[in-house]
Amino acid sequence: MQADQLGERTEIVRRFNRFYTRQIGVLHEHLLDSAFSLTEVRILYELAHREQLTSADLCRELGLNAGYLSRVIAGFEKQGLIAKTRSPTDARAARLQLTGQGQRTLAPLVDASRREVAAMLERLPPTAQQELVAAMEQIQGLLGEPSPSYLLRNPQPGDMGWIIHRQAVLYAQENGWNNEYEALVADILAKFVREFDPARERCWIAEKDGKVIGSVFIVRQDDTTAKLRLLYVDPCARGLGIGSRLVDECLRFSRQVGYTKMVLWTNSILTDARRIYDKAGFQLVEEEAHHSFGKDLIGQVLARDL
Repeated sequence: MQADQLGERTEIVRRFNRFYTRQIGVLHEHLLDSAFSLTEVRILYELAHREQLTSADLCRELGLNAGYLSRVIAGFEKQGLIAKTRSPTDARAARLQLTGQGQRTLAPLVDASRREVAAMLERLPPTAQQELVAAMEQIQGLLGEPSPSYLLRNPQPGDMGWIIHRQAVLYAQENGWNNEYEALVADILAKFVREFDPARERCWIAEKDGKVIGSVFIVRQDDTTAKLRLLYVDPCARGLGIGSRLVDECLRFSRQVGYTKMVLWTNSILTDARRIYDKAGFQLVEEEAHHSFGKDLIGQVLARDL
C-alpha cells in the first residue's frame, strides 16, 4: 500500500473516532447524570456479565492502567459494590464480583443506556438501522478477535448479485483484473440461475454474523463430470478453513449425485486457491497461456476422480 493511501485512510479512521466519541457521549465526564464515569460503568458491566474476573483480566480486556484500576476497585469495595474472593488456583490473585448492591446500582444505568441507544436508532428508518448495525458488526469483525463460527446455506435472492460484485472487486484489488472478469462471472451466474438443475447442481453460501463471506458452485459439465466454479472466500474470513470446507462440500455432493470426476479452471497466480485444491486431491491436467481480464495469465485445468 502506498504511503499516501495509508495516510489518507488513517485520517478517515481518526475522523470517525472523533465523530463517534461525540455521538456516544464519551467526552462527558460522567455517564447519564450518574456518579460514575463511563470507564467505571464499563468495569461494573464486565463484572456483572463475566465470572471469575481478576484485576489483571480487566486491565488486559479494557486496556486500563493497573494503578488506576486499583483505585477504582478500592472505591467500589468501600461503597459495597464489589466483593473479592481468593482465587483457588493463584493465591496472589483475587476474583472480583458484584454484590447485590452493585447489581442494583448498575441496573438503572444499563436501562438508561439502552434507552439512549434505542432513541438514536429510532431517528433512522428501518433500512438505515440495519445498515448501521451491519457496518458496526463489520468493524468489530475486522478489528476484533476472529470468531471461527460460520454457517453454510443455500443462496437467497440478492446473493448472485453480491457474488458478482465481490468477485469483481476482489480480483481487481488483488490481481488488477479488469471488468472482463466481472462480465465472465455475470455470464456464469446468469446461466446457473436460468438452467439450474437442483438434482445435480448446487451453490453454497458461507455466512458469518449475518454477512456473506464465501461461496462456491457445482455445475454439470456432462453426465459423469462435475465442474467446481467461482470459489470465493472474503479476505476478512481467510484463515478459518472456509475455502477447504466449501471444496469438501462440493466433493461430497458430487459423489452423492453420481458424478465420477470433478474438474475446475484456475490461474497460476491464484496460489492460495491452488493450495486448497492440491490439499483436496486435485491434479494439474492442462496448462495454457492466455491474455484475459487485461493480464497475461497461465490458465490451469485441475481434475480428480471421485
